[in-house]
Amino acid sequence: MEINKKVPSFKLPGTSGLQFNLSDYKGQYLVIYFYPKDATPGCTTQGVDFRDAFKKFQALGAQIFGISRDTLKSHESFKAKFTFPFELLSDEEEKACELFGVIKMKNMYGKQVRGIERSTFIIDPNGKLIQAWRGVKVEGHIKEVLQFIKQHNSI
Repeated sequence: MEINKKVPSFKLPGTSGLQFNLSDYKGQYLVIYFYPKDATPGCTTQGVDFRDAFKKFQALGAQIFGISRDTLKSHESFKAKFTFPFELLSDEEEKACELFGVIKMKNMYGKQVRGIERSTFIIDPNGKLIQAWRGVKVEGHIKEVLQFIKQHNSI
C-alpha cells in the first residue's frame, strides 16, 4: 500500500448488517483504523476518541471505519457498549489486514504473538491512499487525523 496509489477494492462484513465495499464510498474521505482487539484499554480509548470527534469528521465529509480480527458479535457488543456512531468491520480472514500490511509480530507478556499493529489510513474521494500512520500511539492521534483531513480538504 503506497501513498498516492489507488487502494484496491475490498469487502468486509460490518456491524449494523453492513456489507462494506470500498467502491461504495467513492466521493468521500475514509478514515480506516486498524486496532488489535475489541474492549481492550487502548482500543477502547481510541474508539471513544473517534466517537467524540465523529461530528467533526462528518462535517469534513469523512466516514470512519474501525477494523480488527474480532467477530461481528464481539464488534456489536463493543460498539453498543461505547455508543460508537460508526461501523466496525470484521476481518477474521485478515484480507484487509494483509492488504494494508498491518499484521506484525509483537511482544506480549514476553512472548512473540502475531497481531494487528495499530494503524490509521486516509483514503481520498478518488480512492487513493493519501496518508498512513503506523504504530499509532492513541493519545492525541485523533486530533492529528482530523487536522490532516482539514488541511487536505482546503487544498
